[in-house]
Amino acid sequence: MGDEKPVVETDPADVTAIGRDPAALEVFYRRHVADVTRFVARRISDPHTVDDLTTEVFLAAIDAAERYQVGRGTPRAWLLGIARNVVAAEWRRHSGELDKAQRAGGHRHLDGDDIVRLEEQIDAERAARDLYGTLSVLPRRLRSVIELVDLDGLPLAEAAAALGIRDGTARVRLHRARRRLKAAVPPDYATPARSTANSPSPLAKGASS
Repeated sequence: MGDEKPVVETDPADVTAIGRDPAALEVFYRRHVADVTRFVARRISDPHTVDDLTTEVFLAAIDAAERYQVGRGTPRAWLLGIARNVVAAEWRRHSGELDKAQRAGGHRHLDGDDIVRLEEQIDAERAARDLYGTLSVLPRRLRSVIELVDLDGLPLAEAAAALGIRDGTARVRLHRARRRLKAAVPPDYATPARSTANSPSPLAKGASS
């Protein structure tokens, strides 16, 4: 017990520190990894790819950390905005279909427990992935808002910040999206989420290099 180093708490708004301070990155990772993993698992069904993309999100966050501005949204909104771009880039790379054979050689090694944990997370988000497919009938500008608010559970202001639009614009788009889907989507599509907040960060070492 005496050899354990306590987790250093940092200001959650001090995102700029994660690119230069491994301790700040560890705190940031533990605080947000569950949200990012759920976000990706709602859109991707392969555990290795979920793991890869979750890591890519945090690597992209490290690269962008110095440009983070507190007034433009919470750290979570900012991070899920990055996650949205990472997932979208993945689908563009593979034209909407994951090429597992092509990616297999580049996966980070996952042990049995990692795979089980990710498969459980993916299974928990099955209903959300089904809904995500339903939302694909909407225009992108409407779909992006309803995804973040009704699928990912962000408050409207955070969703607007993640998308880089005004709150009023987000509110109008959300209303229009819900109106279009009212007849097709069940009213209750919240899904259970498993916390991975205690997962160790595979990135902290890289932040100091």
